[in-house]
Amino acid sequence: MERSANDKSSNRHLPLVSAEESETSSQRPGSMRPVDVSHRTFSEGEFWRKIPGFEAIDEATFLDHRWQVKNSITKVAGLKAVLGERLSDDVIEDIAEAFREVPMALRVSPYLLALMNWDDPKGDPIRRQFIPLASRSLPDHPKLSFDSLREQADAPLPGLTHRYPDKVLLLALDTCPVYCRFCTRSYAVGPDQDAVAKVSLKATTSRWEAALNYIARHPQVEDVVISGGDAWNLRADQIDTLGQRLLDIEHVRRFRFASKGLAILPQKILTDNAWFDNLARLNERARRQGVDMMLHTHFNHPVEATWITQQAMLRLHQAGIHVRNQTVLQRGVNDDAPTLTRLNRRLGYLNIHPYYVYVHDMVRGTETLRTSIKTACELEIATRGSTAGFNTPTFVVDAPGGGGKRCVHSFDHYDDQSGISVYRAPAVKANEAFLYFDPIDTLPKAFQKRWQHPEQRDAMVAAAKRRIRRL
Repeated sequence: MERSANDKSSNRHLPLVSAEESETSSQRPGSMRPVDVSHRTFSEGEFWRKIPGFEAIDEATFLDHRWQVKNSITKVAGLKAVLGERLSDDVIEDIAEAFREVPMALRVSPYLLALMNWDDPKGDPIRRQFIPLASRSLPDHPKLSFDSLREQADAPLPGLTHRYPDKVLLLALDTCPVYCRFCTRSYAVGPDQDAVAKVSLKATTSRWEAALNYIARHPQVEDVVISGGDAWNLRADQIDTLGQRLLDIEHVRRFRFASKGLAILPQKILTDNAWFDNLARLNERARRQGVDMMLHTHFNHPVEATWITQQAMLRLHQAGIHVRNQTVLQRGVNDDAPTLTRLNRRLGYLNIHPYYVYVHDMVRGTETLRTSIKTACELEIATRGSTAGFNTPTFVVDAPGGGGKRCVHSFDHYDDQSGISVYRAPAVKANEAFLYFDPIDTLPKAFQKRWQHPEQRDAMVAAAKRRIRRL
């Protein structure tokens, strides 16, 4: 049966036995629960034609990565032009008002736009990630800072973060195929917004050379992440240049290209043959040298994987290119066990390894998307055991202040009333404490009021630090 990506019936569990059989079989020793296989059901056909502006777009055109890039929506007026009467004036104004305040610009691919449920735009989990609504916004947390992970403070060179002893993060560029509202690097990624002037990390040869020379001079560096921005936006020759240079450095044993592209522009794998061929050749050379090359991607919701994703992943898999996924936990998107379970199973079915689930970073303009540490801990418990262990992601907090990734339940102290959690990272930054703060609107009313007063905020933070073990 054909089912579109936005068909809500695809979100339901699909038992393979009747309710009567289930009740009987569940009483037998060693019996299994009814098996949910909805993760195997993908959108079919030309699902994009339900969007008025894409009604006349045939399959060959929609699969052309160049058409996708050229027709990406970058202005609020463009949304109205493509969606027509499916987008009401009040929603358009709601969106326009939101973009006047947030740090990320609008950029949405036609593919991504077609995955959104425009019959219910305010409740749609895909829309929530990329297109804000002023009516749903919340004030930023008072402890938020623009570069909350302190990537710039840990950067010996512009765009090169060296936090872990044997790993560096190379921010090769500052553009992406789409702009996510929740981007950790909103301090640099995308064009300046009215309220935000950004750090420039352009894809320049001189900056890359300085970063590559730094890596070559530091033999302890074995692991390199090429990110940005997004590696999907690197040209074919740039992918080759960066990969070949890293493979020339003997002590580099692992490197990966980080990209959301597979989730929001999988057409590139299918129709940008020069880019794909260069990636595949790099992978072949890496294998010959005993070096591990990966593609890291970023799916947050099961609906983001379609039959186009299936075709793209089949090509990657046949070329021997391994793919890992890093999900961001988001309110109203994937903060429930059935959705996360279906996502993990769907990724595993596609041969994408579910690697991390991140607690949402403290990013400007996204308070309505963040969840609590308590929610993350409960979801980790609820989803573990729902699929094979190697396809079960680790739930982590990227500790604000530069502590790096910590298992979500490894806090030294957590008070779900004040929403303050304290983590340590002795192998990264000894004798420091790193604090994460739950969204204030999720706290009990009495503690919401306490957060309104600076002196009470300071008292709660000081009390939390006193509770941790001696550093």
